Amino acid sequence: MRKSIKNIKNIYKSDLFKEFFENEKSSGLVLIGCTLISLILANSIFGEQYHHTWLTPIGGQSLEYWINDGLMAIFFLLIGLELEREIYLGELSNIKDALLPIFAAFGGMLVPAGLYLLFNYGDLTQRGAGVPMATDIAFALGVLSLLGNRVPLSLKVFLTALAVIDDLGAILVIAAFYTKTIFWTNLLSALAVLLVMFIMNRMKVHKLLPYLIGGAIMWYFMLNSGIHATITGVLLAFVIPFQHGEKTSISYKLQHFLHKPVGFFILPLFALANTAIVLGSNIGETLEQHYSIGIALGLIVGKPVGIALFSFIAVSLGLCKLPDDLSWKTIIGVGFLGGIGFTMSIFITLLAFDNPEIINNAKFVILLSSLVAGIIGFFLLKKTLKRNHNEKNN
Repeated sequence: MRKSIKNIKNIYKSDLFKEFFENEKSSGLVLIGCTLISLILANSIFGEQYHHTWLTPIGGQSLEYWINDGLMAIFFLLIGLELEREIYLGELSNIKDALLPIFAAFGGMLVPAGLYLLFNYGDLTQRGAGVPMATDIAFALGVLSLLGNRVPLSLKVFLTALAVIDDLGAILVIAAFYTKTIFWTNLLSALAVLLVMFIMNRMKVHKLLPYLIGGAIMWYFMLNSGIHATITGVLLAFVIPFQHGEKTSISYKLQHFLHKPVGFFILPLFALANTAIVLGSNIGETLEQHYSIGIALGLIVGKPVGIALFSFIAVSLGLCKLPDDLSWKTIIGVGFLGGIGFTMSIFITLLAFDNPEIINNAKFVILLSSLVAGIIGFFLLKKTLKRNHNEKNN
C-alpha cells in the first residue's frame, strides 16, 4: 500500500505537475496579451464603449459582476484542487519539505501587508493591506519559464508551492477581512450543503455530477451570505473525493479538465474586464498617494524581503534546509517574482475599495509594480542561474 501511494506521488509529480507548469506559463503569456489589449482599448477612442461593455446588464447584474463572482469561483475551485494535491501528494505532503515554502509564503504576506499599513494605517485606505499580499501563479511561472532549461526543478516546485500557499492565504484574508455583513441564514444553508457533500464523500459517492450540483447550490447561498462567493470553489474542492490521487479519481479528472478553461478563458476574461484602466494625465500624482506607495513597496520590496527573510529564519533554526541546487540569490529572485500580484491583487482591490478612482489607480499601480518586480526577478535569476551553470560546467 505504501509503495502504491509512493508510485502515485511520482506520477503526480511527473505528469500533473508538468501539465500544471506548462499550462500556467502559457496562460501567463496569454494574460500579458489580454492586459495589453485591454489597456490599449481603454485609452483609445473606443475607451468609453469598451468600459460600458463590461457593465452590460445580465440577470440584474453586470457582465463584470458575473465574471468576478461567478467564473472566478471556478478559478478558486482549481486552486483548491491544486492545494489538495500539494497537501496529499506534493511538496506539502512532507512537513520537512513543506516548511520552506510555508515560511516563505508567510513572510511574503506579512511583510508587504506591514509595509502597506505603515503608510495607510488609520486612513480609509487601510483596508487595502491585502492587495500586495498576493502572488499571481500564472504570471510568476510564465516569467520563470522564459529562463529556459537552466531553471532547476526544485526552483519550479518551490515557486509553485509558495504561490499555492500564498493563494490560500489570500483566500483566508478575503473570508476574514473583506466580509462586511453576514446573513447567517444563507451562510448556514451554504454550510449545510457543504456538510451533505462531505457525507457523500465519506459514503464513497464517486460521481462528479452530484458534487457540481451541490457546489452550484452552495455558491448561490454563499453569494447571498455576505461572504464572497468565490470561497465556494475552495470548499468544494476539499469535499470532492480525492481517493489516493490516482488518474481515475474524479478530483484528478476535474483538475486536469479545468486547467485549460481557467488558464485560457476565465483568467484572460478576468484580465480584459478588470484592466480597463484609464491612464490619467498626472501619473506622478497617482503614484504619490499613500495607497499607491503601500502597494508598490509591498510588491517590489516587501515580497522579496519577506520571502527571503522568513526562508532564512526557517533554515537558520534548522526547521528545513535549502535545496542543494538553490542559493539565497535564487530565493531572492523568486521573491521578486512573488511580487507579481496581478490577478489576486486586482481581485482583492475590488473588495477593499469602493471609490472608482482609487480602484482604477490601485490597478495601475499593481500592473506597474508587478512589471517592475517581474523584470528585476527575471534578470536577477538569469544572471544567477547562468553563473551557477558555468560553475557547474567548470
